[in-house]
Amino acid sequence: MMKKKLHASLTISMILLCNITFAQTNEFGSAKLNNDIVTEKTYLSILLNMVTTNFNYGKSNSALTDNKKSLHGLQFGASFQAGITPRFSMVSELYFIMKGGKLKENKLQNINQTKLSLYTIEFPVLARFDLGKVYINAGSSVAYTLSGTRKIGDVSQALSFNNSIEGFKRWDAGIQMGAGYRFNVKQMPVALDVRYSYGLTNLSYSEEIHNRYLNVGLYFTKLWKTNPLGKKRKS
Repeated sequence: MMKKKLHASLTISMILLCNITFAQTNEFGSAKLNNDIVTEKTYLSILLNMVTTNFNYGKSNSALTDNKKSLHGLQFGASFQAGITPRFSMVSELYFIMKGGKLKENKLQNINQTKLSLYTIEFPVLARFDLGKVYINAGSSVAYTLSGTRKIGDVSQALSFNNSIEGFKRWDAGIQMGAGYRFNVKQMPVALDVRYSYGLTNLSYSEEIHNRYLNVGLYFTKLWKTNPLGKKRKS
């Protein structure tokens, strides 16, 4: 039920954003270089955010809903947007992100207080559609877990990444989609980005655990003068 509500909320948000932005000007469309050659805008962005993540436990997720708690972590890295047309760009990102989830103690369900933390490098590739100051994007991502810990009660231990009863998988694949709003802070372009990540890989060899998170982040942007994908044209 929670999953259906979240998907419905995201769909409604996308529709509202599209309706709002079709009336806006194309302020962030194309850039004019010093030699009067116009190219589609390309950006390099730095991101440094606090993220809130959680897990989906497959068939057991509904029974564990009241026990689940989110985990707060750090995300930092870079994002490169290469404009192809004034409305369409390809975006590649590389960042470090702390993911995980918590379960509260429940003696009736024989559940111990548990905290699972994953320290991950993630690489999404997204298609982005610009609608004035607002954009929407969607695409796929791959992630590699560098290390992780599991804390049960007061006892913490490092995760093992092998095919065993308590083993975890390092590689993860997922889908990301979301929207953003661009604005300026003292002439510096900044983007407020809302992103939902849907993990497709079962991370555990012995139970169902999937990454799921909705993230709101700030991207601090610098205009990139060269464009590897966009076509240059005379102004």
